[in-house]
Amino acid sequence: MRGWRRLLIASLVELGRRARANRLGLKWYFDRVDPIQIVTYRGYGTPELMHLRGRVLEDRGITRRAVAGSGWRNLRDMYRRFESDEIGGARVRASFAGQQVETVADNDGYFAFRFVPQASDPAYRDWYNVPLELVAPKTPDQGPVRATGQGLVPAPQAAFGVISDIDDTIIRTGVTDLLTMMRIVLLNSAQTRVPFPGVAAFYHALRNGMPGAGPNPIFYVSNSPWNLYDLLDEFIEIHRFPAGPLLLQAWGRSRALLAGTSLPKLKLDRVRLLFDLYPDLPFILIGDSGERDPEIYRDVARAYPGRVRAVYIRHVHNRARAGAIAAIAADLQALGVPLLLARNTVLPAEHAAESGLIDPATLPAIRADVARDTRPPPD
Repeated sequence: MRGWRRLLIASLVELGRRARANRLGLKWYFDRVDPIQIVTYRGYGTPELMHLRGRVLEDRGITRRAVAGSGWRNLRDMYRRFESDEIGGARVRASFAGQQVETVADNDGYFAFRFVPQASDPAYRDWYNVPLELVAPKTPDQGPVRATGQGLVPAPQAAFGVISDIDDTIIRTGVTDLLTMMRIVLLNSAQTRVPFPGVAAFYHALRNGMPGAGPNPIFYVSNSPWNLYDLLDEFIEIHRFPAGPLLLQAWGRSRALLAGTSLPKLKLDRVRLLFDLYPDLPFILIGDSGERDPEIYRDVARAYPGRVRAVYIRHVHNRARAGAIAAIAADLQALGVPLLLARNTVLPAEHAAESGLIDPATLPAIRADVARDTRPPPD
C-alpha cells in the first residue's frame, strides 16, 4: 500500500474512532447507552501460558440466523459491525486455572489476558473454558454482563499444526477484484458465502492426521478486521470446518499503519507468534496466490529452518504473480520445503497423503466433496 494511501486510511480510522468516542460520551451523559456485551475471540496457549482476547462493545443487535438473510439485511449487519461503539477503559475479570485476573480494555475496547496456570492440569482437553465478567462500567438497568471465552491447547501427541489464510483460501472472496470483493463482503452472510470445494474435508483430515496421532491444531490467520470475527466464526461453523483460533487484525489501531507497517508484515508477525509459542511443533502453511502469502511463508521457512512441513497455495487468477511464485517455490525447495500451487483441493490432499501427513483413507471423501461441489447445476 502506498504511503499516502496508508496515511489517509489510518487518519480516517482515527477520526472515526474519536467521533465514536465523543458520541459514546454524550450517550453516557444522557443515559442512552445500549446494553453492553463482552465479545470473546477464541484463544490459544500451552499448559504454561494461555492467551485470550476479546472486546467490550455496546450490543450491536447482530444475531446468528438459521437461514440466509436478504442482501439489505446483510448490508445492515455489516454496517453495524464497523459502526460499533466500543467501551474504552472497560474493566474485565477472568477466571482460569484457579485464578481471577482483571484487565483494562484499550481505547478501542480490546482486552487481552495472559494466564500462567498455578498448577498443571492432569486431565488434558483441547478446549478450555474461561468465564469472563464485566466489572465496570455498567448501565443502570443492566444486570451482570458475562461471557465465556475458549482457549485451545494443542494435544501432546500433535504431529504438526496448520496455519491457514481465510480469504480466497477457504472462502471465495475475490480479493484480486475490488468490485467482486465488495459485493461478496457487504451483501453476503455466513450462510451465503461460498467455501472452496473439498477444503473442509481436507482440513478435517489434517486435523486428524495419521491414525494414532493428533488431533493437530488449526489456526486461521487473516488481515480481516476483528469486526468480522462473528461472521467468519459462523462461516467456519456452518460449513463444518474444524474449530480453531482466528487471528485477525485490529484495524481500529491506526498507529501501526501510521508508522508505515504493512498488512503483510502484521500478518507475518502473527504467524511468527505461533511458531515462537510452539517451538517443538512443525507447521503446514496454507494460503493463496492473490496477495502476499507465498512471500510471508518463505520468510517464515527461512526464519524457522526445519519447522515448515509443506506450503499449499491456492491458485487464483493473477497471471502477474506467476513468475514471483515460481521463484518462491525454488527458494523453498532449496530449504527442503515443498510448495504446491493448485487450483483445487485434490492435489494438496494427495501430496499430504503421500507425505504421511494425513490418512490416505480420507482421500476418497475429499475427492467426492470436490466432485460434488464442482458439478454443474441441474437443468
